[in-house]
Amino acid sequence: MVDISMCVVTSAGHLTRSIWRLLNLVLQPSLMLPLLTLLIAAPWIFRSWPWKRQASLAGVLLLLLYGLGLSPLGAKLGGEGLSLLIPQDNGQPADAIVVLGRGGDFRPSRVRVAAKLWQQQRAPLVFASGRGDATEIQAMLEAAGVPAADIDGEPCSATTNENAIFTAALLQPRGIERLILVTDPPHMARSLLTFRSLGFEVTPHPSPVPSSLNFRRRQFLVLREWAGLIGYGVMGRYFARDMSHPRFGAQAGAEVMG
Repeated sequence: MVDISMCVVTSAGHLTRSIWRLLNLVLQPSLMLPLLTLLIAAPWIFRSWPWKRQASLAGVLLLLLYGLGLSPLGAKLGGEGLSLLIPQDNGQPADAIVVLGRGGDFRPSRVRVAAKLWQQQRAPLVFASGRGDATEIQAMLEAAGVPAADIDGEPCSATTNENAIFTAALLQPRGIERLILVTDPPHMARSLLTFRSLGFEVTPHPSPVPSSLNFRRRQFLVLREWAGLIGYGVMGRYFARDMSHPRFGAQAGAEVMG
């Protein structure tokens, strides 16, 4: 596994964290409901403005959509919509099982899934990717019976895009092209498309969302993935990319930004 001292904090990681903080604010009804109410009422202050009815109607529609998004029904529909974007695992063997980090709550289910795939001889290598997760996942995999020699990874990536770039940098020079990707269902569609854009042949194998997550955290998970899925599409991260691989060390930060 890459030594953590070789990792560099990139501006892309800072930007991603800032976006998620902004999204967390959007999920605060005490903040958003007054703003949306103001959007509905404010146009009528300007009596001569010809578009006040349309602007107010837009505010009403946003308020309805916001209410649906925060409701149990909206969260359920959003999660099911993301799951529909994931193709079925066809059972084909691969060169490596790639486990993406998502925080401590998600590690046990991912490790169980990855260890079972390794035991089924679906791939000879398990690769853990993610800052703050990779080394812990490695230790948990060893405890689950996967030999240390069959585990590799990188503890540098702070975003899904970096997961894909750093994984490609370390595995593709070794001739590893076919992956079984392990992450939770909401995160899978964005991860699958991002890894494919770097030339990997990817089989998705979702791991369950932890049952310990309360409704608010599940809701945030779904909404952030819809935002991320659309955002990565706008940035062109699903198209085939021919890019030089980063080198881990002093120059890594400059080469993987963006």
